[in-house]
Amino acid sequence: MRNSIKVFAPATVANVVCGYDVLGFAVNSPGDEVVMRLTETKGIIISKITGDGGKLPLSPEKNTVSASVQHYLNHIGKPDFGLDIELHKKMPIGSGLGSSSASTVAGLFAVNSLFDNLLTNQELVPFAMKGEELACGYGHADNVAPALMGGFVLIRSYEPLDIISLPHPEDMHAAIVYPEVDVPTKDARQMIRSKVLLKDAVTQWGNVAGLVSGLFMKDYDLIGRSMTDVLVEPTRAILIPDFYVLRQLALGAGAIGFGISGSG
Repeated sequence: MRNSIKVFAPATVANVVCGYDVLGFAVNSPGDEVVMRLTETKGIIISKITGDGGKLPLSPEKNTVSASVQHYLNHIGKPDFGLDIELHKKMPIGSGLGSSSASTVAGLFAVNSLFDNLLTNQELVPFAMKGEELACGYGHADNVAPALMGGFVLIRSYEPLDIISLPHPEDMHAAIVYPEVDVPTKDARQMIRSKVLLKDAVTQWGNVAGLVSGLFMKDYDLIGRSMTDVLVEPTRAILIPDFYVLRQLALGAGAIGFGISGSG
């Protein structure tokens, strides 16, 4: 077993406009970095956090990285294993780019590597979801799954958890615009209506099916037509200044789609 490891985990785009909680993809950068070292002292210690502006807790019970790592250690029968964790934030918190997910995934990948990869990346997803549950109150996987597995993913089911890697056109690119607005996931989730009209649900799952089909068929026109959200975006868009103006500018410049990444 090695004594230390440094891991980078990428930012992610969750929802992909129409696939709330079930679609997401990883990007090359930015991302977060975790440095993990073995210690002789029992338990997990978070010795340093940088890049967070003092917003994140050093307490192992309250930090998503250490909490998810603890679930992993409990699972493998090493609950008191000694670890020192450094977390280096490389992206804004509340940016809609899976900030908590990147940190959590980096920590889980690190501890799993120290134990010679006892679990596959996909098997790590439920532990990463524990970190998301701590961060926003609900263990969704549309950020952590692509951060762990790479590429584009579909969460077909949460009970039981069923994650599918999707193909995509090799020359398709994503441009990310950060409007300097802090939208915590927990707050954004509370804005969403709990009941929807059947006609809106029909429109939404038609778009999800269309987007997935477009990825398989490498059909840019179908992908673009499917990137419409009638359930979540109308509520969350009000949190982002000039969202609809920016969308028109992007589409006018040739983008096939424009939407909110994660919580915004």
